[in-house]
Amino acid sequence: MASDPKVHVFEEVEKHNKTKDCWLIISGKVYDVTPFMEDHPGGDEVLLSATGKDATNDFEDVGHSDSAREMMEKYYIGEVDASTVPKKRTYIPPQQAAYNPDKTPEFLIKILQFLVPLLILGLAFAVRHFTKKD
Repeated sequence: MASDPKVHVFEEVEKHNKTKDCWLIISGKVYDVTPFMEDHPGGDEVLLSATGKDATNDFEDVGHSDSAREMMEKYYIGEVDASTVPKKRTYIPPQQAAYNPDKTPEFLIKILQFLVPLLILGLAFAVRHFTKKD
């Protein structure tokens, strides 16, 4: 049937990520927004940043008007095969070494507790000696 929407795999849609060739996935539908790049109120950078992923959240977060949603119909080119869209990745922070308060040897702390005040006292005497007028 000619009225059946074409089904695109994610890898195919992902390749259309340039100003002169830009496709977006919004709510499982694929839109070729290339002709709209220069006219988009947010600029073409906004559209380009939404390529290569499911841009549904990006689109909904902005709160587009009803007229914007109607305008999308003329850019509709088909559906995306949902099984080919990568699952959302949750952010996993990099592993950090656990805090170990005993990592610094105790003897080093005791030496520093003794040396730091001595260094400050020595510095004070040196400044006093060299700035003293005869």
